[in-house]
Amino acid sequence: MLKIRMQGTPKDLKWFRQLLEDSEEIQVNRVSEAFANKGTKQFFRMYAEVEKAEKRK
Repeated sequence: MLKIRMQGTPKDLKWFRQLLEDSEEIQVNRVSEAFANKGTKQFFRMYAEVEKAEKRK
């Protein structure tokens, strides 16, 4: 399992989350809500727990 920290604008985070969830090679187990970064109102962070998806036959 990998834990990924993503940081960016809300639009960037939404795009990357969708990219992860649409991948056939990655199984997304959990994604956190977006947290505001201290000192900025533009950038947020999210965390995702992913692992290698099992091959489909």
